[in-house]
Amino acid sequence: MLDTANYTPRLKATFADEIKAKLREEFGYKNDMQIPRLDKIVLNIGAGAEAVRDSKKAKSAQDDLSTIAGQRAVVTKAKKSIAGFRVREEMPLGAKVTLRGDRMYEFLDRLITVAMPRIRDFRGVPGKSFDGRGNYAMGLKEHIVFPEINFDKVDEVWGMDIIICTTAKTDAEAKALLKHFNMPFNS
Repeated sequence: MLDTANYTPRLKATFADEIKAKLREEFGYKNDMQIPRLDKIVLNIGAGAEAVRDSKKAKSAQDDLSTIAGQRAVVTKAKKSIAGFRVREEMPLGAKVTLRGDRMYEFLDRLITVAMPRIRDFRGVPGKSFDGRGNYAMGLKEHIVFPEINFDKVDEVWGMDIIICTTAKTDAEAKALLKHFNMPFNS
């Protein structure tokens, strides 16, 4: 049994022991509070047209996302009615979850070391997907790359958005932070 009282995620320990010093040297920070760190990771599955046809699809997406994140996901609902898409206000359309603290580091570790190598024809993630304020967004075409998902019990393969929010002020600082976490950038 894992002793959670004395457990520190591997990437969190690596950040404290090695990455902070490397970033301080690389960017010349005078204060530890200037060093960029991970703030949160937001995961999102939009069920879209499938959820419009069958309301149970949003619940299925929520269950799968909760399994991947290790934390209960919330169902996202439509804000407005859109007649052309047959969407009514408050209709469930997907699921999202926000990870912070130890769960965030554990998820990032599993994403980089387990899930990404299982992606077919994987050549790295694009290095240009930063928003100008130090946050990185990426998408997966299949959520089944995570080992927590039992492939035999999957009724639908979902696409998934992953947004990594950092405290970095610039994209260069955020990219350097993620590179030190071994994020496989292709550019």
